[in-house]
This record gives sequence, C-alpha cells and structure tokens, in this order.
Amino acid sequence: MSNSILNKVRSLAEPLVMELGLEFVDVEYVKEGAYWYLRLYIDKEGGVEIDDCAEVSHRINEVLDKENPIPQAYMLEVSSPGIERPLKKREDYIKYTGKLVSINTTEVFEGYNRFTGNLKGLADDQVILEYEGREIAIPLSLIEKAHLTFEF
Repeated sequence: MSNSILNKVRSLAEPLVMELGLEFVDVEYVKEGAYWYLRLYIDKEGGVEIDDCAEVSHRINEVLDKENPIPQAYMLEVSSPGIERPLKKREDYIKYTGKLVSINTTEVFEGYNRFTGNLKGLADDQVILEYEGREIAIPLSLIEKAHLTFEF
C-alpha cells in the first residue's frame, strides 16, 4: 500500500480511536494469499477488550465506506498490538522504559543493525538501550523497526 493511502487511513482512524479513549498504535495493509487485509492496532491502559475492537471496527468501517481510500476489496481487522507491541512514537520509548526491546536499524550502527536489550529511555532524539552490558544511544532517525520483546 502506498504511503499516501496508509497516511489517509491513519488520518481517518487515529482521531476516531482517540475519541473512544483508546490509543491508535499502527495500521498495516498486507496481502496474504489471495486476500488483502487492513489491520488496525489499538491499545489502552489495562489492555484492549473485544468490545473495544468491535466498536472501532464498526465505526471505522462506516468512515472507510464513505471515504473509500482503498481501491480494491480488503478485510478489516482490529486488534491489540500483542505482547510484542511495535514502538512507533517517541512517547513509546518513554512509556516502555525498563522493558526488553528489539530494534532494527536502517544501516549498520556500532557494527550491528539488530539490537535486543533493556530500554533505558529517550534522550535528544536517541533511544538509550542497555546492550551487551553497556549503554548505547541509537538515533531515532536510524530506527527502521522496534518492538517489545517477550522472554519465555
């Protein structure tokens, strides 16, 4: 899905989700087999319930039917981001300080492009991570993907 369509869906969904007292986490559009899926991820303190997902699904369906930002048929799914929640916003790096995270960078940084460590916070547009016994500061601009990591 082009960034312009993703941005359009985000601009339609985010205010609606916030209006319901929920956090808009992310949106993705993927093809799996013969079908396209539009997935919205929402969250709230204490966790998302099935009723939250159903309400968002109902409301966003109405908006998407009216605005029609996606040209082909798709299936809408609304869910929590799960235990390995993506970190998308600056606030996420503050909120999840102390948690185990995995980070992929767009280019090699300090000899690596994948890091898993304890999130120490955010300072001066850099994510502070305890990695292999030392603290490193990864610039936000280099982060391609980041998410919480669950240890079994």
